Amino acid sequence: MASKHLNAPSRASSAVPGGAPRSGVVHVNVRHSSRYTVVGNHLAQHRDLSLLAIGLAVHIQSLPVGAQVGIKSLTARFPEGEHRIAAALRELEAYGYLERTRERLPSGKVVTRTVSYNQPGVEPAERAAPEPPAPRPPAAPRETAARPLPQPRSSDPARHRTATALLADLHRHHPSLLLAERDVRRLAPGVEAWLEGGAGPGAVRRTLAATVPEDLQHPAGLLAYRLTELIPPFLPTAPPPARPDPLQNCDNCDRAFRAPAPGHCRDCRPDLKEAA
Repeated sequence: MASKHLNAPSRASSAVPGGAPRSGVVHVNVRHSSRYTVVGNHLAQHRDLSLLAIGLAVHIQSLPVGAQVGIKSLTARFPEGEHRIAAALRELEAYGYLERTRERLPSGKVVTRTVSYNQPGVEPAERAAPEPPAPRPPAAPRETAARPLPQPRSSDPARHRTATALLADLHRHHPSLLLAERDVRRLAPGVEAWLEGGAGPGAVRRTLAATVPEDLQHPAGLLAYRLTELIPPFLPTAPPPARPDPLQNCDNCDRAFRAPAPGHCRDCRPDLKEAA
């Protein structure tokens, strides 16, 4: 009598692809050409539905239109009792996979109408055709702007340090604005031009970090565009405060008074005396 080879691979395991993990599920998939149902992972891997509810939803979605899916029909088809099947149907209703309504036929008989949704929350028109992609925010300009970066009119080491620190700190205001060192060096003259023109560091920071797209791929390009296209005009500088006239000694009474040039004080000026 021939001995059994207990370690011989089973016939089923011969279909397992090489390199498959030794534990966990391994899929051996064969393409279906007929009698199949497409089920979304939102149902098959639903985290809140019970396993019975998921299986029942798949069964209902596989049935033809007009098939009976009442509690008694399902109980006759499956070994689960009425209470468990009724509870699973309520689960599917709660999550939008089923809708059951009571309707009265012309004959007066009351029946239950069941509507199965394979994608809860999606309108039928959207199921019939591929859903159009959601509109995306305008793409950020690439690193090369249409015009060259503005340049400062004069060199100022303190202003340059302020500009580089402002650019390096932008990622604290929006994580997508993390810049490489070379980009900080390249963009710093543009920030210097803003500062030289009278814009404060806070105003520059707010302009550069405002409304940043979530999927920004080229932060340096976006900042170069804003520094170039949104630069404000040179802000007028405030005139220096007027200096008072120097003190003079009156040529007549030697009293001190202010005037642009030496002469007489107010009390000693002949023209003012005659006017009085």
